[in-house]
Amino acid sequence: ELSLGEYEFIALCDALKKSGICETGGHAKVVISEGEVKVDGVVELKKRCKIRENQTIEAFDQKVKVVK
Repeated sequence: ELSLGEYEFIALCDALKKSGICETGGHAKVVISEGEVKVDGVVELKKRCKIRENQTIEAFDQKVKVVK
């Protein structure tokens, strides 16, 4: 799980880094642009896509649920 804390959303590239799926923001951006990341089961290519509560991020056989 990834907590949003006090924020309403988190950018996809930041969520990948914060969750530990990617080691750096730069790596996260490359992975997203290569179509390796799914949000709620759909490939997402926008690096700054707003990820909100109850959405699920998938990459490299890892799934992360976003919670408040």
